[in-house]
Amino acid sequence: MAPMTSRIPDKATVDGLEDRWNEAWEAAGTYRFDESKTREQVYSIDTPPPTVSGSLHVGHVFSYTHTDVVARFQRMRGREVFYPMGWDDNGLPTERRVQNYYGVRCDPTLPYVEGYEPPFAGGEGKSVKAADQQPISRRNFVELCERLTAEDEKQFEALWRHLGLSVDWSRTYQTISPSSQAVAQQAFLRGLSRGECYQAEAPTLWDVTFRTAVAQAELEDRERPGAYHRLAFEPAADMEEATGSYESVWIETTRPELLPACVALVAHPDDERYKPLFGTHVRTPLFGVEVPVVAHHLANPEKGSGIAMICTFGDITDVTWWRELRLPTRPVLGWDGRVLPEAPSGIESAEGLAAYGELAGMTVFSAQKRIVEMLQEAGVMDGDPRAISHPVKFFEKGDKPLEIVTTRQWYIRNGGTDAALNAELVARGSELDFEPDFMRVRYENWVKGLTGDWLISRQRFFGVPIPVWYPVLADGSPDFDNPLVPSEEALPVDPSVDVPAGYEASQRDVPGGFTGEKDIMDTWATSSLTPQIVCGWRDNPALFAATFPMDLRPQGQDIIRTWLFSTVVRSHAEHGTLPWKHAAISGWILDPDRKKMSKSKGNVVTPMGLLESHGSDAVRYWAAAARLGTDAAFDEGQMKIGRRLAMKVLNASKFVLGATGISTAAGSSLAEGLEATAHVTAAPVTEALDAAMLSALADVVDAATKALEGYDHTKALEVAETLFWTFCDDYLELVKARAYDGAAPGEAIDPHAPCSEGAASARAALTLSLQTFLRLFAPVLPFATEEVWSWFQEGSVHRAAWPVPAPLREAAGEASQGAPLLAAAGEALSVLRKVKSEAKVSQRTPLASVDLLVPAAKATLVRAAKADLLAAGRVEAMQIVDTEAALEPNVDGLGTEDGSPDAIADPTVMRTENAVLGEA
Repeated sequence: MAPMTSRIPDKATVDGLEDRWNEAWEAAGTYRFDESKTREQVYSIDTPPPTVSGSLHVGHVFSYTHTDVVARFQRMRGREVFYPMGWDDNGLPTERRVQNYYGVRCDPTLPYVEGYEPPFAGGEGKSVKAADQQPISRRNFVELCERLTAEDEKQFEALWRHLGLSVDWSRTYQTISPSSQAVAQQAFLRGLSRGECYQAEAPTLWDVTFRTAVAQAELEDRERPGAYHRLAFEPAADMEEATGSYESVWIETTRPELLPACVALVAHPDDERYKPLFGTHVRTPLFGVEVPVVAHHLANPEKGSGIAMICTFGDITDVTWWRELRLPTRPVLGWDGRVLPEAPSGIESAEGLAAYGELAGMTVFSAQKRIVEMLQEAGVMDGDPRAISHPVKFFEKGDKPLEIVTTRQWYIRNGGTDAALNAELVARGSELDFEPDFMRVRYENWVKGLTGDWLISRQRFFGVPIPVWYPVLADGSPDFDNPLVPSEEALPVDPSVDVPAGYEASQRDVPGGFTGEKDIMDTWATSSLTPQIVCGWRDNPALFAATFPMDLRPQGQDIIRTWLFSTVVRSHAEHGTLPWKHAAISGWILDPDRKKMSKSKGNVVTPMGLLESHGSDAVRYWAAAARLGTDAAFDEGQMKIGRRLAMKVLNASKFVLGATGISTAAGSSLAEGLEATAHVTAAPVTEALDAAMLSALADVVDAATKALEGYDHTKALEVAETLFWTFCDDYLELVKARAYDGAAPGEAIDPHAPCSEGAASARAALTLSLQTFLRLFAPVLPFATEEVWSWFQEGSVHRAAWPVPAPLREAAGEASQGAPLLAAAGEALSVLRKVKSEAKVSQRTPLASVDLLVPAAKATLVRAAKADLLAAGRVEAMQIVDTEAALEPNVDGLGTEDGSPDAIADPTVMRTENAVLGEA
């Protein structure tokens, strides 16, 4: 026969497989999506576009591997998988990275500089203080954002390819690209025409560092030190008249600096202490403004003195009180987080105006310190502040507590102020198949707990422009009530550059002309449209029909309230349907201290080093070993197990291909290897052990398929891996001699040469098993399985059909004992190995004779594998003794003289007696 060629290496290794197979997959278009397929043939995935603002971490590898397992399984099931990858470019994270990376900051008042180069390029620029960052125009700043994200995307794609994500790399998208902007702007304009998008001047959560509005979904509570300040409000004349009392009303507050913004005091309607005061007025300390005492059910009688001041605005509860009680507005904080220079309405006395002047222009921190001094000096504060610790609202990416300022913003209706819409969106959640199902309650709790509509406008620079202009009135003010909008055909537009229809550029920002909207959309306002962006809603109707609604939304649990919910909102409004059928929710990665890994906590592990040191298949194995919705510990030990499994796939496959003769044929040509494979697998399976192997494998195929259909990749991996190790450790050893049919192990086998019936049976079972195991492992170990598949099969294993149990069961026959026979034979082999281990001799040492004591329930099974046991254990003579029979007196001399069963150990355990070692 022809000598072996390099198709099957002399020494198999997982090292270097990633680069070789990624190149091959790209060249062959293995994962390229075929647009000619119908919706019934397509499985479409709404892949999370990672934020391109730094490096990926191991948590990304964890969750994206889960998605890729689904994609590979569905592709092997015959579905045409639509699996694009996107990059979430726009938003604050990118702006912050650009500022640090290039040492710049955006100043929209500056002119554009052609060919601008930043002071830094490369490195993080962290040595540059914010005050020293070079101011540049908005257009120059956006160009730098685009430049850096393009570089980051290359690194992200390289890592994803190395991990083996089977996405269609010809279909990448960016959330800031012109096509994505056009989709986001079209959806906005349609929502505007239906009344779903609207603008309003209202209290707004505000980050003073970034000077931008923040949505409810972007909030997080952080425990912060604070203090209660006990202040005296003097009764106004109507209170004195109504109650006959001149006593002060004491309140406790953590925000004394907002005292000039006070518009009322509030207590619970059932609080007997304050019922007589409702409808009367008090005067604010220092400022002398009369404010009413009102009742509201949200007031907590157990908190502080039981009565609180309402300020515009200290927190979200203030906003609720202000809205529901129809109170006036007295703003005191500006966009920069400083006290406004002009006193709010209501402060009219000379004393009050003087007190306010002491605070004007101060930061919140300084204003609080000064007003406490003023209150103490005036004798209207009881004692010193009482220190506490309490949760404070922060923007999730911010460094300072949020303030609430009154601004004009754009909103999308999301059920926060509309009970009917809220109920509809809750119902949409009940239609969605959550994997795992317990994640559904997080969606429902979020929707039911909304307190306002979705604020989508941001006072930032790098993002999708809100596509409206406003007429400028004769007095130079914008007419916000009558926005000018572009046609859908004109999209995308930038109102700061483009001119609305019917106007000329010279009319910008002049009376009788127009002014462009300066705000951009929140990043989620674009990301919530990823199904519309990737499926071609705006420009590819055929693709949209073939892919939407999509099949799967995979994502993390922490963005159920943002990405998942916002996408449901947009699809419900635009299409009247869910955007996908299933939502697969991954858990978190925990560090050794059982804390969630995140960039903000500084405890993340960057993945490329892991992929290079352990191999991508090994890291994927670790990820796949964790179920959806379950938090998993970062565990390099598990990755080492995965590497060992991948290596075993390579080495066991080499053995099988050698023992069957397929490697000899494949060494001549792939065509001969294919023909040899077909010839070997056509032989009848006649031996009980071979049939048992195939029967057990058929059961595993059933279980793994059912698990993957239910998005339980962990169960599928568990059942396949468990049987595979039995296959390697026991079955291969048991049938090795029979498969070689007298030839020495490693000797070249001619697959077409006549062989014994037992050898042909072993070779058929080995080959069928190998072909099945490779396909079972392919979704998790794509590189090792593709490597082996290429040794003797055509095409890619990832385009091969997913295994089904019928051919295995047909080959095994109806009389197969399945897993029990396989397990019993393996246990017997283990007992024979133990004899030699305890004797401290090589496993190659023969046993001249041995009595194998077998529990009655397993005796028949072991006898069926006796011939293979003799060969694998190198046993010359073996008597298989039923332990129940052995307990009877005087049976083969194994019982005691009086027939006592005490002479025999536990009869349910397989063991040996009278073992005689042969000569080594």
